[in-house]
Amino acid sequence: MAILKAGARAPDFTLSDLHGAPQSLHDLLTQGPVLLAFFKVSCPTCQYAFPFLERFRNGRVRIFGISQDNQRGTEQFNRQFGVTFPVLLDAEPEDYLVSNAYGLTHVPSLVWVEPDGKISLASVGFVKADLEEIARRTGPLELFHKDERVEAFRAG
Repeated sequence: MAILKAGARAPDFTLSDLHGAPQSLHDLLTQGPVLLAFFKVSCPTCQYAFPFLERFRNGRVRIFGISQDNQRGTEQFNRQFGVTFPVLLDAEPEDYLVSNAYGLTHVPSLVWVEPDGKISLASVGFVKADLEEIARRTGPLELFHKDERVEAFRAG
């Protein structure tokens, strides 16, 4: 199975946040589109790319990390890499139910879900071009600074 494609209906889910509060996709979408960022704390590409995702925190897009790790490891990752957006847990005891429902084969992966519940962008590996597309969708935003050398990257 491959990651769900644009146009597919996003599977609804309920996951706990780092404080144990349940969050459902249905409820998240009542406030507009969401960007789901699936990751694992040991993933080097996730560690590299998550600081770029923080640049989307401009009020135009709501990001929710979906961690495939336990609460303790995820909290440590958030501190180490400065993650300030909400993170939900899709860890092993739950058998990665949400990750599997979305057809993930690799992390990091991004899924943009529109308020109608349809996927409009799905990306495996935090591809630089996909990050630039998300930046374009969210309005004027300088994702990559002029003096910052960022090569095109893709998870290996």
